Amino acid sequence: MPRILIIEDEAPIRRVLTKILSEENDNYQVEEAEDGLLGIEKVKHDDYDLILCDIKMPKMDGVEVLEAVKKIKPEIPMVMISGHGDLETAINTMRLGAFDYISKPPDLNRLLNTVRNALDKKQLVVENKILKKKVSKNYEMIGESEAIMHIKTMIDKVAATDARVLITGPNGTGKELVAHQLHEKSNRFSKPIIEVNCAAIPSELIESELFGHVKGAFTSAVKDRAGKFEAAHGGTIFLDEIGDMSLSAQAKVLRALQENLIQRVGADKDIKVDVRVIAATNKDLKKEIEEGRFREDLYHRLAVILIKVPALNDRREDIPSLLEHFATKIADEQGSAKKTFSNEAIKMLQEYDWTGNIRELRNVVERLIILGGHEISEADVALFVSK
Repeated sequence: MPRILIIEDEAPIRRVLTKILSEENDNYQVEEAEDGLLGIEKVKHDDYDLILCDIKMPKMDGVEVLEAVKKIKPEIPMVMISGHGDLETAINTMRLGAFDYISKPPDLNRLLNTVRNALDKKQLVVENKILKKKVSKNYEMIGESEAIMHIKTMIDKVAATDARVLITGPNGTGKELVAHQLHEKSNRFSKPIIEVNCAAIPSELIESELFGHVKGAFTSAVKDRAGKFEAAHGGTIFLDEIGDMSLSAQAKVLRALQENLIQRVGADKDIKVDVRVIAATNKDLKKEIEEGRFREDLYHRLAVILIKVPALNDRREDIPSLLEHFATKIADEQGSAKKTFSNEAIKMLQEYDWTGNIRELRNVVERLIILGGHEISEADVALFVSK
């Protein structure tokens, strides 16, 4: 049921607007505030789907109200009500984030269309937030260890920027989770994150995969094809295992980072791209640079922000939380009852040498849930976890 707040110092106009909206839709819950200060107080204590706000008011004018609301609850669309002499100010409020403006006296059709559109926008924002939370659940970082809390803090600080990030750490530690969290918490979250596993693509195909190709560029190029950089336009490209990328492809990636331009294989035309680059590797890139396998200039372009994901053996205190998380997730996936772990089993798993990190732990939990008893015991761990 949409809630609409009218902030207007003239009582007759408040009454007219309330009457129009109430007659338009029985579901509209319309509230009134006679000045900006009262309106701000209402916004602080209640949620609204739309605010109609006069521009010229005593105590606090509409521009000040708009700025205050955008700080408190930026998702609420605001429609400004302008008198004849306020038109220029009304247009300026659009630059400050107002959804639209209507003139006094309000034209009925324009008012109702504006209200419907603003409410649709609010609904879309809410749905996006819900979707974002659902997606984030799939890439949630589990754990409260000092190392994980440090990574979470870095993600919160860096995500909203377009700074390039290089994520390092052994295989199976969850580097892709960090990349997805950076994307989902960024302003680019509504656009795609395109993943490229540089280690899985043959060196002769990596350039075509990243930058695309034109028809006839090579034997199997039977038609023009866009690459991953173009697919990620407006969003994020995640270059996983970038330490395995060929030197020739590295040179083209460097140009893309420097100039925001790419060139399809076999083409002579540049294509402008707007892409945030996040890279990950399990290799020591400084050692790769010394041995001539990785470009130092590319490293410095990528490593604006460095995030190191620790091995599971270095964050054993997180294992109980990870066991709980995987047990719940696997039970949901299999449609079975959730199993628990005895204290002895947990202790034994905390002492295990996790060379495969989180990936290995997840596989072990699944094995124990399938083969173990209702409560996973120390005996189950000894029997089903290979040393």
